[in-house]
This record gives sequence, structure tokens and C-alpha cells, in this order.
Amino acid sequence: MKDLSPELLARVADYFRILSEPTRLQLLNLLREGEHNVGELAGRTGFTPANVSRHMAQLMAQGMVSREARGTAVYYRIANATVYELCDLVCGAIASHQEKQARGAAALRSGAARSRAR
Repeated sequence: MKDLSPELLARVADYFRILSEPTRLQLLNLLREGEHNVGELAGRTGFTPANVSRHMAQLMAQGMVSREARGTAVYYRIANATVYELCDLVCGAIASHQEKQARGAAALRSGAARSRAR
């Protein structure tokens, strides 16, 4: 990152901004299974087709998904699977952080319980 121009850093920020929306993460996760059309994605998520289409357009603008029209339906698929590597890395870091916090909280509770028992 250190050698990127301000313009490229802005594009990186846009990429992460797209991934900051839970709806889009849910849609990307469904596309791990394979391609889906908007109706299928809407049915699986409970979002309206218009909402799904809007999110898919944003994912497409960042090059994360591609689309193919077949008759009256448009099918989406992952265009760049590295998005999953990034998401898995972040999810792993978050899970590890939460485990450490939970262990710390448990240690505090255990210490407080021992203090009360004295």
C-alpha cells in the first residue's frame, strides 16, 4: 500500500466500502455456491429483487461479480475469487479477536468469583 498513489488508495477504499455492507457480503456468500439470478438471490435472502439488483450492480462496478443475460433472467457469478480470500482473512481475524475477548472476560469473572469467595 505504501507505494500507491492517492487515486489508487481511493479506489482501494471504494473496494472496502463495497464490502462494508452486510447485504452485499450475504450475496457474495451465496455466490460461493455458484451462479444465481436476481430472483433466486432475492428468494434466498428475503430482500426485494430491486434491492438485490442494486447491490449486484455495485459489486459488478468493483469487478467482484460478472453477469450474463439468459432470456429474461440475468445470472451473476463471482468474477474475482480473491474477494473470498480477503473475506476469509478478515473473518478469521475477527473470530480470533472475539475468542481472546471472551477468554479475557471469563478470566475476569473467575477472578471476581474467587475474590468474593474469600
